[in-house]
Amino acid sequence: MNNTIRVGLIGSGYLGKIHLENWRKIDGVQLVGFYDPNPETAKEVSEKFNLKAFESGEALIESCDALDITAPTTHHLEWCEKAIRKGKHVFVEKPLAASLEEARAIVKLTHESGIKLQVGHVERFNPAYLAIKEQQLNPLFIEVHRLAQFNPRGTEVSVILDLMIHDIDIILSLVKSDVKQISASGVAVLTDTPDIANARIEFHNGCVANLTSSRISMKKMRKIRLFQKDAYIGIDFLEKKTEVIKLSGEIEEENAFTFDIETHAGTKRISISSPSIPEVNAIQSELESFRDSILHNTKTLVSETDGMLAMDVAHQILDKINQQLFKL
Repeated sequence: MNNTIRVGLIGSGYLGKIHLENWRKIDGVQLVGFYDPNPETAKEVSEKFNLKAFESGEALIESCDALDITAPTTHHLEWCEKAIRKGKHVFVEKPLAASLEEARAIVKLTHESGIKLQVGHVERFNPAYLAIKEQQLNPLFIEVHRLAQFNPRGTEVSVILDLMIHDIDIILSLVKSDVKQISASGVAVLTDTPDIANARIEFHNGCVANLTSSRISMKKMRKIRLFQKDAYIGIDFLEKKTEVIKLSGEIEEENAFTFDIETHAGTKRISISSPSIPEVNAIQSELESFRDSILHNTKTLVSETDGMLAMDVAHQILDKINQQLFKL
């Protein structure tokens, strides 16, 4: 392959259009076209982006080096399999698949083929999250709130696979320990699957994560709070702000506000800082990361295994909720 990657897109709905806009900003990429099964949508998008609308996904796959899949989750396995069997690299939106069995099938296909596959857990590239990369993180308690107003898009899956899975992926990337136990509850309000859910994840290293997700909220919120020995870290994914409060060491942090408090163990100095937030377009960054993994033959930053592990935890949460509802 030369240094220009030919990219095709499957599914030109809301997110697909955003991906098309971002692919056009990325160097080293040739956007060859897209496929959408809806003729009206295909015509509209083709005219808007001055881009070829392929008559079939199979024809598109033959014409590209990498496939970007933003089709509904229920079609992820179908298009991943068709692309991988043709030796094409794959970027697929989260969740990786509609079921854990399908996710495992995609992982198996990827490992057998040797292609690059990246899952679109875009919060990994959120500038507020990137701002804490230099912090020494060893959280013992994690509190998460992800609230959204109702939108029919994405409701083919539960709120756990639609929204909470973002935070499950972030937590699994932060906590270097296996899951010990999960408890959960949830309610289906406007759809046939849970629209609001709460989960408690306990890890073998003692860390506990408490997650709340809702897609029927009156307001939007995307916050994670990390508590660890000597420190609290707050990440606001929506407002793109980060706050770090910790016991101050001998070396004062630059631009940190400090003050002393009296405790039974003596005087403690508290440091409050707001790390600088990089100017980052998260979707463009994740697509550039995918490009780089292909060009440099490196591991994708959010791999097929990462996507499957997040789905595994998500389905354990769903199973707990279903068990609870069955008892009612």
